[in-house]
Amino acid sequence: MKLDVITLDAGKAGSIELADEVFGLSPRGDLLQRVVRWQRAKAQQGTHSTLGRSDVSYSTKKIYRQKGTGGARHGSRGAPIFRKGGIYKGPVPRSHAFDLPKKVRALGLKHALSAKANAGELVVVEDLNLSDAKTAAVAKAVKENGWKRVLVIDGAEVNEGFARAARNLDGVDILPSIGANVYDILKRDTLVITRAGVEALEARLK
Repeated sequence: MKLDVITLDAGKAGSIELADEVFGLSPRGDLLQRVVRWQRAKAQQGTHSTLGRSDVSYSTKKIYRQKGTGGARHGSRGAPIFRKGGIYKGPVPRSHAFDLPKKVRALGLKHALSAKANAGELVVVEDLNLSDAKTAAVAKAVKENGWKRVLVIDGAEVNEGFARAARNLDGVDILPSIGANVYDILKRDTLVITRAGVEALEARLK
């Protein structure tokens, strides 16, 4: 797959040949869903907690005599049947993470990149060098190129000036190539990758 390369000021910078085994696959929704579920489950805090019968603070004295009341035989005010008693089988702190094979994760990333390429939402830029590394300059470049919710992926190292200038811009996120992941790619409208980022991703996924 051949794609035009542009500069940040929307100028032309030649073209690049994208590897079909990384950017030219037919996207599979089931595979993308598996990887996104794995990512979101791993990110879930799992700090939910309730007080069980042994955790609520009540006296351990029997609340009334066993016989002769005409009511049920209870021994603890902390029983789940009572108001403010312990919760039966309530949520406890735990990890929601589950295992997903590395090959499936890598394949999911290929399909996410291919989905953006097939939808025409992939842009390759020469580099992220700015003569004036200011937020206004990045905002102008984003506006001139018509990007809205955009994820920018650089090479092994993120361009520090661009990253600093884009830090306060809403809808502009930047990652190094090693941080590229399915969830972040899919939730943005446009994926922008530098030439160095393309080379790093192809070396990683081929």
